[in-house]
Amino acid sequence: MTPVAQLQSAVRARLARLDAERVLPRLWEADPTVWQCGPGTPELADRLGWLTVGSSVAKELGSLSGFADQVRRDTDRVVLLGMGGSSLAAQVLWQAFGRRLRWPVFRMLDSTHPGAIHAVEAGGDLASTLFIVASKSGTTIETDALFRYFWTRCQGRGDRFVAITDPGSPLERLAQARGFRRVFRTPPDVGGRFSALSLFGMVPAMLFGVPVGRLLERAEGMAHRCGPTTAIADNPGAALGVSLAEAALGGRDKLTLLLPDRLQGFGLWVEQLIAESTGKNGQGILPVTGEPVQAALRHGDQRLYVAVEMGEVFRGSWQAHIRQLEAKHHPLARLRLDDPYDLGAEFFRWEMATAVAGAVLGVNPFDQPNVAESKAITSRILRGGHGSDPPLLRRAELLRFFDGVRPGDYVAVQAFLPPDEHSEFHVRRLCSALRDRLEAVVTVGYGPRYLHSTGQLHKGGPQRGHFIQVVTQLGDDIPVPGTDYTFGRLIAAQAAGDYQALTSRGRPVIRVSDPEDLLALM
Repeated sequence: MTPVAQLQSAVRARLARLDAERVLPRLWEADPTVWQCGPGTPELADRLGWLTVGSSVAKELGSLSGFADQVRRDTDRVVLLGMGGSSLAAQVLWQAFGRRLRWPVFRMLDSTHPGAIHAVEAGGDLASTLFIVASKSGTTIETDALFRYFWTRCQGRGDRFVAITDPGSPLERLAQARGFRRVFRTPPDVGGRFSALSLFGMVPAMLFGVPVGRLLERAEGMAHRCGPTTAIADNPGAALGVSLAEAALGGRDKLTLLLPDRLQGFGLWVEQLIAESTGKNGQGILPVTGEPVQAALRHGDQRLYVAVEMGEVFRGSWQAHIRQLEAKHHPLARLRLDDPYDLGAEFFRWEMATAVAGAVLGVNPFDQPNVAESKAITSRILRGGHGSDPPLLRRAELLRFFDGVRPGDYVAVQAFLPPDEHSEFHVRRLCSALRDRLEAVVTVGYGPRYLHSTGQLHKGGPQRGHFIQVVTQLGDDIPVPGTDYTFGRLIAAQAAGDYQALTSRGRPVIRVSDPEDLLALM
């Protein structure tokens, strides 16, 4: 039996079992036992608002549209200050739709690296920039630090800021006290990484001119197809979720996304959704995105491939590569988007798939216990706790690290660098060399962004990861107003905090200050 036939057989059997157990109707009824958890399990029964949040936002479109029209009269640029689920959906839509005539440009800032902050500050006139401060809890340390800086640089002009947060959060109180232009309150039962169709995703999209109503219509159509009365075999979200989970249980735990350039941001959104939701209790699915196509063709026995097409189908070399995968009988799913508005449907499909995959794997997809662990260590270091730098990497240590990489393992490059073209060039060069040397799947995440994404999987998932931190020596540092630390110290503490969290769990991790230093040692 081919790998494709094996997976198809496992999927059919699992769907029949889920059907017999009424898993989909129970999911829509918010029954926490779908995930083998009790009714009082934190971050479970109160995290299912994503099932209907799109229809709730649709009722507010008139007010939102009026606000967006008002903003564009005095705003040239919208900058989103947020992390993980609070920011990535907006970036997906900006890349997919592009700039729209007579609407502001958009920039996402989800880095505490001073270089990234300087780049945003230099990228436009602050007097005509609107800052969106997005945080569900209202206590996210990165978002708070970025707000403090730009509030000072804007000389306390509340009309240049809006907030998106949960009702009653510290951010809501701060926004009211500082006279923000507007505060958008989101349902507390929608978790951050399941919030794409909530105000976290839709408000920024409206502010750079995306017709959100059409996105939500597509999302509503997908929600209906994934609804409780749909036969489970016809449920697109359930089918995808079971495929992801059964592939992982069968050893294909590396979900490899093949995407056109306009959808690379969608890959980052899927990455944080899947990795943070499934990577716990020794289980987990590792999303692999942004790889060169030739690299994605390697280690096919470890992968489930998902190719996402939009508009014109993949042509030329892309089609040749996909035919190669099919000829080798590697499991491959193809998702077709007619246009960018279909992203509304895909947001819902993948959220449903993630919830179903969690049920199959036996994990709670709505919590993130190890993210909190790294945050706690970071806070302790910032308060003056021990956060000494690891010793300089020597070649003997590097060779021991390389020797520990076994078939089926992966290597994750954790780049605490500004996410710009310069860093990307050097990181990609390093990743290519690592793939050739180790014959392993290599992923990359920028810190601190990955801490709210794959960071959960790195610590809570299967013991198959090997981690390389790249932490630069900072030159032009920036104080964080109202605190006793700088952005440089904050990002260094975040790197050190994750280093400690990984090593405390026996995960192999090394650290260098520059990608070229590691290449020289290789």
